[in-house]
Amino acid sequence: MPARRGLVPLVRATLTVALAPLLVVTLQPHVTGAETPSDAALGLIIRYHEDPTRIDRARDLLEAALERERRVDTLITLARVYLLVGDVRATTTDEKLAAYDRGRELGRRAVELAPKSEEAHLWYVANTGRWGQTKGVMRSLFLLPTVRRELDAIFELNPASPRGHDIAGKVMLELPTIIGGDRGKAEEHFKKALAADPHYTLARIDLAGLHITTSRYREARQELQRVLKEPSPTYPADWNVKDLPRARQLLESIRDRR
Repeated sequence: MPARRGLVPLVRATLTVALAPLLVVTLQPHVTGAETPSDAALGLIIRYHEDPTRIDRARDLLEAALERERRVDTLITLARVYLLVGDVRATTTDEKLAAYDRGRELGRRAVELAPKSEEAHLWYVANTGRWGQTKGVMRSLFLLPTVRRELDAIFELNPASPRGHDIAGKVMLELPTIIGGDRGKAEEHFKKALAADPHYTLARIDLAGLHITTSRYREARQELQRVLKEPSPTYPADWNVKDLPRARQLLESIRDRR
């Protein structure tokens, strides 16, 4: 009996030591997963209107992450960030072209790794299209097969894609009629984008721009006023930095037109 009594404290002590790590794990808060570089970058750019240098920090963070590991989400988000670099941070044409070209390359690599990713195709074609706009439509016609292929892929994955329809509308609007430009189809695409997302203010501005080119000034004013009064834009940073100034500029340009 004395031997058994001496054994009980020993067993208790052994069990306490063995179970201690399990108890610690059980009592710790549940962790759903560490934040990825892509998550951190998106957290920065979602409010870049408050501090434009957030775009630079997001770019640097993702470039460093890409050097360590080639992840599809890093490639996709970095392509998105480079579009912002070109739109917002670049100050010269050469800087813009370099940013869009880097975004285009990152998007292409993302598509190769994840051909079923709508986001990969979106940021690839967005950067490609913006590079073409900046370079000049007629000097960028060699990109048209790529743009069409990527848009087809987007609509196969998501027929209602707001960004996809907005890009397609701009392509139809800017191309000369002889090589596929079509204002009627452009309007259809812009309206599909807004049907899918009524708060997507870029598509509303693009629709207003089309109305201006066809001398439908009353309709253009209606769309632009909706941009100015939008209570909950899908992309608040873009709305503040790009869409509001553009809407005001377009309204001023048609102020005396009837």
